[in-house]
Amino acid sequence: MPAYTDNRDAHLRRLRRIEGQVRGLQRMVSEDVYCIDVLTQVSAATRALQSFALELLSEHMSGCVVDAARTGQQEGEAKVREAAEAIARLVRS
Repeated sequence: MPAYTDNRDAHLRRLRRIEGQVRGLQRMVSEDVYCIDVLTQVSAATRALQSFALELLSEHMSGCVVDAARTGQQEGEAKVREAAEAIARLVRS
């Protein structure tokens, strides 16, 4: 079971807020809102997604990775490697 399961409802609420931000961006573009104002909202939506990703990563590390480490060295190392790759993707984005 994923580590985020305990917080699923909170995560879904947060993602719906982010979805609303993106819909707001669509509306801004369709209404020809000034470029800088749209870019400001893009930045806010991006930060919201990054914040969500970091929270999810934290839950993964404290749940899935710790559980795998308790199971055995190979499982733990695999989960750490997987988490490191996810962090690298987040840093590049």
